[in-house]
Amino acid sequence: MRLKLLAAAIATFALAHPSFAESLKVGANIGNVPWEFQDETGQNVGFEIELATEVAKRIGYEDIAIENIPFNGLFSAVQSGRVDTAISSITITAKRLSSVSFAQPYYDSDQSLSALTTSDVKGTSTLKGKIVGVDTGSTGDIYATEKQAELGIADIRRYEGLAPAMLDLAAGRIDGYISDIPAVAYYIKDKPQYAVVERIKTGEQYSMMFAKDSPLTAKASEAISALKKEGFISKLHEKWFGTVPEATTSSVAEAETPKTTD
Repeated sequence: MRLKLLAAAIATFALAHPSFAESLKVGANIGNVPWEFQDETGQNVGFEIELATEVAKRIGYEDIAIENIPFNGLFSAVQSGRVDTAISSITITAKRLSSVSFAQPYYDSDQSLSALTTSDVKGTSTLKGKIVGVDTGSTGDIYATEKQAELGIADIRRYEGLAPAMLDLAAGRIDGYISDIPAVAYYIKDKPQYAVVERIKTGEQYSMMFAKDSPLTAKASEAISALKKEGFISKLHEKWFGTVPEATTSSVAEAETPKTTD
């Protein structure tokens, strides 16, 4: 009993004084360029790696400790307390807000359909009888599943990350790939055999994900507000995407913390 009380006291102290915990435990699907991936030296780099590192410092942690987790496993990882937060271009949705919390958004996005330039896939209207690849559990997966009958998609194949899907696209094992447009655009910028054949308007926004009603959510939102005011996120956008974000986007404009639902 004494040990249990001591453990509970330590946990409460660590939550109230984040620096006691030293590192913010962050779950990430490493390989999700340009958000979180390994460079040629094996270092974890990317837009969200830099952002999460700075947010962690602003809320009292010394640094971040990354745990590589497949995208679909990030949700249970935050819910169980295995990690403190998760990143990986995670879209805020009403359904997700029933079981997890999100800090304020920091990136606006849409989905995309990519294909080989030699393919007869030229848009979603040409997917009848085709095989489509998606990332397991992603909003691209949700979109393709909901639209499968309407678009006449013959089969949906699910992947754990962009790279294996694009390799299968190149090999002809799938006919198209539906995924977040910024990651695809970054990946294919020096690969002329691929093309984004349609931008699928979904109005998505990304943020850091936490366990439902975690007190870290509000702290992260406050840190993100400060980083927007200071131009830190705008500079990250320019570094990783080559453009300055518009003032109306969530990379610049402050936003409210999304409310969780029952």
